[in-house]
Order: sequence, then structure tokens, then C-alpha cells
Amino acid sequence: MKNKYPKVSLVVTTYNRPEALNLCLQSIAIQSILPDEVVIGDDGSRDETRELIRSFQEHFPVPIIHVWQEDKGFRAAMSRNRAVAASRYEYIIGIDGDAILHRDFIADHLYFSEKGYFLKGGRVNLNKTLADRCCKEGKLPHIHFFSKGLLRRINAFRCLPLSRYLAPRYKRNRIEGLGCNMSFWRDDYIKINGYDEFFEGWGGEDYDFAARMINSGVKRLYLKFSGIVYHLWHTDLFMQNKEKNFAYYYDKRDKKAVWCENGINQYLKSIESAG
Repeated sequence: MKNKYPKVSLVVTTYNRPEALNLCLQSIAIQSILPDEVVIGDDGSRDETRELIRSFQEHFPVPIIHVWQEDKGFRAAMSRNRAVAASRYEYIIGIDGDAILHRDFIADHLYFSEKGYFLKGGRVNLNKTLADRCCKEGKLPHIHFFSKGLLRRINAFRCLPLSRYLAPRYKRNRIEGLGCNMSFWRDDYIKINGYDEFFEGWGGEDYDFAARMINSGVKRLYLKFSGIVYHLWHTDLFMQNKEKNFAYYYDKRDKKAVWCENGINQYLKSIESAG
């Protein structure tokens, strides 16, 4: 195990689901290794989310930065770019605000962090009954491999030796990313200009991001049986651009694209000028 880990910014994306974000933040606060900061990329949530974040900021063990943008539809790519631009540390772990983190989630990502690689994890889905109960109670549940109501239960099994073996081998020929469980070096993110903001509405942005990372020379490690997140059930929304988004992704993938035109650089410039 490494003697020293990089400093980490945990980027959390959210939109109008404060009851889920409440559980997510509770799970971050009890991590076995805390992030150095939490940056919440907010895709236009209403005041209830802002008030929730303020209440956590008062007592949270690390700084929480809230980056809000106007609600003009599903713009997760923009939200992530703005959050990463506001981050201060060299290593980024990205999650969604409707995820409950295993207590060793951050520790696992840092354990596998290595220059020249990005990490892609999976998720355990909670069924509607369990997710609704957790959100209604508002208290961090104790979820484990044998809990009732888990879908993709195998992803709740944690075994670091097995994960180490599988990391460079599992799904090695597939290009895919997952914004709710991914980590990378901030410099590598900036090198490809981050997420492509062409993507609005659900679909394709994570695949495109991972493909461009790989095209830039960064390799992928797959976190199977480590880096566990429990995803709170929700209906599928914002699917109206799915076909357009994936057609764009396939075109860029076939062209071996690395750089995207509409990415994080526009926010880095504004931060530099403000500083």
C-alpha cells in the first residue's frame, strides 16, 4: 500500500433531489479517508438543495464548495466541468448526489490511483422500496452485501486482493465510463478539455469522456469488488436527446478524438482572470 496519497477533490453532481444528497453527504462525512474538499456541481436545483448544503457546510469535516448553474435542462457535462474548474486538488473522484458511498469508497480509489490511469467503478442499485425508505427516514442506512432490496448485488462484495487482480483485466477491451463512480488526475482531465458540453440530456457523455481519455494515452483500471457505491433508485428522465447524443459519440469515437471544443477551458480562463 502507498505511503502517501494525492490530495483529492470529491466532485458530486446533483439536481433537485435533496433527500438523496442528504444521504450522500452523510456517507461522505464518515469515510475512512476523507476527501480534502467536496465540490457540489449543481445543475440548477431549487432553494431546498441550497439550504441543505448550507446546513452541512456549518459542521462538515472538510470544506464544501457549491457550484450552481441555471436550470436549462439536463447539463451534467457542464456541471462537472464547472465543478472540476472550481476544485483545488490534483486528484478528482466523481460521484452523483444520489449515491450512498461505502465507508472505504475514497480509500479504495486512492489505493488504486496511479499516474497514467483513470479509474472506473460500478454501482449497486437499490430497488424503489428500499430507496424510498432510506430517503424518507433521512438517516444513513447500514447497507451491506446481504441487505434486502439490492440489485446487482455482486457489486456490493468488497475484496481488495481480487480487485487488484481484476483492475487491469476486467472488461479491458470495452470503452466505457460512469460519472457516478470514476476518478482521474485533474491534469489529465484538463488535457482533453474535460466533458464535452455538446451533450445535453441523458446519454453518451461518460462514454465520450472515457474514450477521449484513452485516446490521449491514459489507461483505464476497472474497480470490481472495490470502490462501492449504492445508487438510489429513480425513474429514467431527460432521455429526449439519447439518439442524437450517441450518434455524436460514435462519430467522435471513430475519429479517435481527444480534445473537445466546448469544455472546461472556458471556466478555467474565468477563474484565472478572477484570481
